[in-house]
Amino acid sequence: MLFLHFLMEQEVISGSILKRGIKLKLPEVLPRAMNPADVGKLLCGMDDIRDRALFLLLLRTGIRIGEALGLRLNDLDIKGRKVDLFEGEKNSMGRVVYLSDDALFAIKLWLRRRDKNKEFVFYGQSNGHLCYSTGRGLFMKYLKKAGLEQKGYTMHCLRHTFASELLNAGCAWNVSSSFLVMRISR
Repeated sequence: MLFLHFLMEQEVISGSILKRGIKLKLPEVLPRAMNPADVGKLLCGMDDIRDRALFLLLLRTGIRIGEALGLRLNDLDIKGRKVDLFEGEKNSMGRVVYLSDDALFAIKLWLRRRDKNKEFVFYGQSNGHLCYSTGRGLFMKYLKKAGLEQKGYTMHCLRHTFASELLNAGCAWNVSSSFLVMRISR
């Protein structure tokens, strides 16, 4: 403030500058990982097989919601316990993600029940895939059912939860080359 007064005295800036309100833009809150107890509450409230498969896939693989909703049956390799993502949502690069036991089990249950004539793993009412707004609505429904709606969780928090769990398990993220490195600790 003293510097501004000095600049006004030197007639470098006008005194009217202090009369205008200064607006500060606060940064948006970054998505965060979900508390493990909250994850348990969320999953316990999921009674629909499709929804449980979708959210476990997001939580255990860290893929983006758009990538999960766009999955086709031929992207799944159940025997190999993996999902092939041929084109990343942000960087247009393909990758493979591996399925945990609980995600694999949930997906197998969903595959037994789903309409075999549908192209997408998580299909909507039409022939296309489940839309983002429907997925978000389902997530919000389950948050409310678990009593977690006031915590500010988003579907993207599932991706952060996955990353946090990897870090806690001893993996390190190499930002410069964008790949995970497993540290072996004894």
